[in-house]
Amino acid sequence: MRLPLHRSAGPDQQVTDSIRPPIGHTALGPGALILHVEDVMGTAVTFAIRQGEVADEVLESTLDRSCQALHGADSIFSTWIPNSPLSQLRRGELAADDYPDDFHEVFKLCAEARDLSGGWFDPWAMPGGYDPTGLVKGWAIDRAMDILVSSGIPGAMINGGGDIAAFGLPAPDERWRIGVQHPWLRDALACVIEVDSAVATSGSYERGIHLTDPHTGEPATPAASATVTGPNLAMADAFATALAVGGDEAFSLIDNLAGYAAYLIRYDGSERIGNGIAVVP
Repeated sequence: MRLPLHRSAGPDQQVTDSIRPPIGHTALGPGALILHVEDVMGTAVTFAIRQGEVADEVLESTLDRSCQALHGADSIFSTWIPNSPLSQLRRGELAADDYPDDFHEVFKLCAEARDLSGGWFDPWAMPGGYDPTGLVKGWAIDRAMDILVSSGIPGAMINGGGDIAAFGLPAPDERWRIGVQHPWLRDALACVIEVDSAVATSGSYERGIHLTDPHTGEPATPAASATVTGPNLAMADAFATALAVGGDEAFSLIDNLAGYAAYLIRYDGSERIGNGIAVVP
């Protein structure tokens, strides 16, 4: 199937890329979603929250704790912060006895994702040492979403530069609609999909070729764009990385995992869509 051309993003669609609402806490009118953008983890993380009956002060406090969870994860797992525990680990300066508690949870998830993806996602095979970047942003957003859910709100979505967690509904009888960025046309979408929990997109169109084939150690270029939906953003994030690295070889492995579905755009403009991807007009 050839990649469709110009599809414009509608006002109710979040894009798995970097389209942002204004910085700050913004309500868009009675009954509309409340938007907030937090600069963290090297990107702008967008919150879209359906407040429901939750009091303003409760929502403000919950949103603050959710944002702090993201900053906390960044302080531990950033490869750009010289003194983060992950940076220290990569330099061989952190003993196992000094690992933060979160290290053990992320280690376990990374090992599971490596096994399920046939090794196409392998943070232990990265240049410079262990690098869970392909999973940890999704993991952090999952944790931030758990805090929002605990407040009693009826729906929310968090978009961290293409890693999106969703909960509930954006409005009664509506589902979250996610626009997947077209890999070559900056103002167009490749498709629009409906999601209930998580969707992650990885590719080279924003940052150039930056992924490594864990089997060879060489730069990986088989996919222009790779999207995975599923029940858990940490794993969808890792699987999207695996799909971007492994292309068609990784597609069947990932698309056959219970609850997950894959969408691949090749460099020739053709696409492969998994049975679980709900593409909408």
